[in-house]
Amino acid sequence: MLFREPETAALEALLFVAKNPLTAELLGEILELDSSKIEELLHELRTRYAVDSCGLTLLEINGGYKLGTKPEVARYIEILYKQPAQALSNAALEVLSIIAYKQPVTRGEVDFIRGVQSERALATLVEKGLVKDVGRKEGPGRPILYATTEQFLLHFGLRSLDDLPNLEVGLNVDDEVACTLELGT
Repeated sequence: MLFREPETAALEALLFVAKNPLTAELLGEILELDSSKIEELLHELRTRYAVDSCGLTLLEINGGYKLGTKPEVARYIEILYKQPAQALSNAALEVLSIIAYKQPVTRGEVDFIRGVQSERALATLVEKGLVKDVGRKEGPGRPILYATTEQFLLHFGLRSLDDLPNLEVGLNVDDEVACTLELGT
């Protein structure tokens, strides 16, 4: 082992208590270590948590790191909190998909794409912390712009928005926009 256990323990503790993902740069500042040593410590933790007997995993989210639980143990956590995971409605999933691929986007733009109002679904997504207000669009009325959050990435197990499946858009015979997801291997 290249590093003393106290450095690994300190890194693990920081990742455990952090509310939001921590960047390698911030971890290096706090622990007074250079980035290469931080990367090696992160690799060591990732390896430590990779075994089946461990319920934790090192998550990489949007360029930052935090500890999380493995999906295989989710049902036990749900029992502890007696709150089964609430599934998103189809409308909320549609709105979330549009925001994820078109962000930043206004509610009016989402409504136009869906062909129906999205106010309630959007409010649900904001309440769940999957979507947030990221500013105002220039133009009449200066409508609110929405984008996904780190909670969105965490909820869907994505490292970044680059992990989203490719979206192909084309015109069909009725000249309506048809969207299909190209799920890579």
